[in-house]
Amino acid sequence: MKQLLLAMAIAAAATSCATTTSPTGRTQQVGAVSQAELNQLGARAFAEAKASNRQSSDAGQTRYVRCVVDAITRQLPAQWQANWESALFVEESPNAFALPGGKVGIHTGIFSVARNQDQLAAVIAHERAHLRERHHIAVAVAAGLARAFPLVPLFTAAANEIARLVEMRADDAAARDTDQISVAAALVALAGMRAPRAALAAADTAGAMRVMRLLEPAVPVGLGRRVALVAALTLLLLAPALLAAYPAFAAAGADICTAPPLRR
Repeated sequence: MKQLLLAMAIAAAATSCATTTSPTGRTQQVGAVSQAELNQLGARAFAEAKASNRQSSDAGQTRYVRCVVDAITRQLPAQWQANWESALFVEESPNAFALPGGKVGIHTGIFSVARNQDQLAAVIAHERAHLRERHHIAVAVAAGLARAFPLVPLFTAAANEIARLVEMRADDAAARDTDQISVAAALVALAGMRAPRAALAAADTAGAMRVMRLLEPAVPVGLGRRVALVAALTLLLLAPALLAAYPAFAAAGADICTAPPLRR
C-alpha cells in the first residue's frame, strides 16, 4: 500500500498543478491527477489487498473496526461520509492505512497496540489525516529532491523536517477527532512494538518529541511576538530585492552631470 501511495505521489508531483477540494472544504493545489483518478487507484489497490491477503473471520473484531471507522468518518462533511469501506486483515504487524476513495485497512496486529476504541480511533484518524492532507505528495517531492541533490544539505534537512512536520500535523488532526491522551498512548505503544512503518508512521519519526508535544499544553504566541515575526519574515523576503535595487536608487538621487560649473 505504501508503495502505491508513493507512486501516486510521484506521478501527481511530476505533472502540472490542478485544483481540488479537501474533505474539510478547503481548496488545495495538487498534481494534475484528478480526484476521480486517485479514487480509482485507491479502489484498485484496496481490491488487490483484499484479494492477496487473508481477511479476519472474527465477526466481533470486524464489527468493532467498522464501528470505529464509522465514528471517525461521521465527523467529515456530509458529502464525504458515504461509501467508506474497511477491511480487517490477518497480519501480525500493528498497522493501518487509508487509501483514496474512502478505503481503510486494519491489521489484526493493531489490537496488540490500540488497547481501546479511543486509541484505535486515534490510529485511524492519523492515517486519514495523511490522506486528506495529501502528505504523501510533500514527503515524496522532498525525498526526491534530497536524492537528486545529495550534495545540497538544505534538501536533506528539508526532507527530514517535512517528514517530521507532516506526522505532527496528522497527530493534531487525530487529537482533534479523539483526544491528545489517546494519540500519545498509541504513539508510545507503537514505539514499544518497534513496528516498521506501522500506523502513526512507526512512531520513530521524532516519536518522543511528538508525545511531549501532545501532552504539554501549547503556549499561545503573544501579539507582539507575532508582529515581530511577521516583520522579520517580511524584511527577510524583501532584503534581496532591496539590495538589488539599491544601485538604481542611488543613481536616481545623484547628479546627472558631474562636470564642474562653468565660469561666467
